[in-house]
Amino acid sequence: MAITELQAGALNARQFIQDQVRQIAQTVGDGIAITALSGGVDSSVCTLLAHQALGDRLKTYFVENGLMRQDEPQRVAELFARFGVNVEIVPAQKEFFRALKGLTDPEQKREAITQTFYAKVFRRLVKQSGARFLVQGTILTDVEETVAGIKRQHNVLEQLGIDPRRAYGYAVLEPVIQLRKDGVRKVAKALGLPKSLYARMPFPGPALAARVVGEATPERIELVRKATAILETEMRNVKAFQYMAILHEDRFPGMREGKRDYGLQIEIRCWDSVDARVATPVWLAPHLLKKLARRMTEEVPGVVSVTCNIAPKPPSTMEAV
Repeated sequence: MAITELQAGALNARQFIQDQVRQIAQTVGDGIAITALSGGVDSSVCTLLAHQALGDRLKTYFVENGLMRQDEPQRVAELFARFGVNVEIVPAQKEFFRALKGLTDPEQKREAITQTFYAKVFRRLVKQSGARFLVQGTILTDVEETVAGIKRQHNVLEQLGIDPRRAYGYAVLEPVIQLRKDGVRKVAKALGLPKSLYARMPFPGPALAARVVGEATPERIELVRKATAILETEMRNVKAFQYMAILHEDRFPGMREGKRDYGLQIEIRCWDSVDARVATPVWLAPHLLKKLARRMTEEVPGVVSVTCNIAPKPPSTMEAV
């Protein structure tokens, strides 16, 4: 079924909120639904829409998959407590790293994360809660890129012929699937979410696993987590749609204390875009690049090389994996 796009410029955010709250309430009826909250703007908007529709009959979970940014679960839970939403943090690190073990192909990694989310973690949460519905933040760009074969988004199911009821035992509701990122931000602002969230940069569904070229082991994820924390601290005043640190797989020659050292490479990507369909690289100031290189090589164990991507999308993609 074709999805009719609601463009941000013509979007009446308050009317959209009323319509989606009513639709969720009608669909769920007197039953229970769960939301998968990651702290990004898409899942945050869906959580508040479902909370308005269902109240206590909504169960909100933050799945701690071991792939998130530093201190993310606690930060998200504290923020949503202000909106009256109780967020239960679900530890699932071992399940995800077990599923990712030995995988280096990007699509295999994405599929492993998808199956762990839906067939294992969410299926278990649905059974425990008695819910029959999962509310998630799939947006139109996710669907288009997946169907086109550019990259598999973990939250795209029915458009690939996957029936969630048959495959996983529950239905999936996607309140913002007609919107792109700029439209979701408009709705988030109307819902009263803080600017620190509604203007927040996109973060991929596979999380930091999408920032590791090669196998996403706990040790390599921790390295890219450190690099991400440095990047987000130093670039907090840079105006951009998205920026990220990528950990490469190959070893690179370097020097430490006058001796040859084969270490790791971090690639910095910084993009200007509206909805992620096309993007141009943001040219970063030399003094900022110099500081990033110094901190990455001094504070991220094993890093000897720091590079910056300057190719547009297309032919590049925003995420490396």
